[in-house]
Amino acid sequence: MQNALPGLYQCFGKGHDSLIPILQGIQNRFKYIPKEVISIIADDLLMYESDIYGVITFYTQFRLNPVGEHIIKICKGTACHVGGAETVAEAVRDILKIDEQETSKDQKFTLEYVACLGCCSLAPVMMIDDKVYAHLTNEKIKKILEEY
Repeated sequence: MQNALPGLYQCFGKGHDSLIPILQGIQNRFKYIPKEVISIIADDLLMYESDIYGVITFYTQFRLNPVGEHIIKICKGTACHVGGAETVAEAVRDILKIDEQETSKDQKFTLEYVACLGCCSLAPVMMIDDKVYAHLTNEKIKKILEEY
């Protein structure tokens, strides 16, 4: 974990204004921000750990817990809500036997709800990793998840 930091410091520096890009880099590498790395960053950036935790918990993009191999994001925006987002969420929860912010027992999927994925004309939608799936039905959802 500590090996990732020098490269990030080289890119972004060690100023307080570098904290968010450094945290993004750590999360890109590990898919979450390991607690052990927070104290190292605090020492290196001359910050309090509590300030770093404050930033991490303020921004919803950051995670403090490990996630599954694939992250499923279900859109809960207005168009998707009207188009059946709750039915999509229920189907995913039933198939994977997990709730929001949970990871499947096989560590394959983590389920998240998001305010909007920006694909309103394709509602209802979900995203797995970086791929968007549109006009979802229960049958489509089952087939999509079987692909993984």
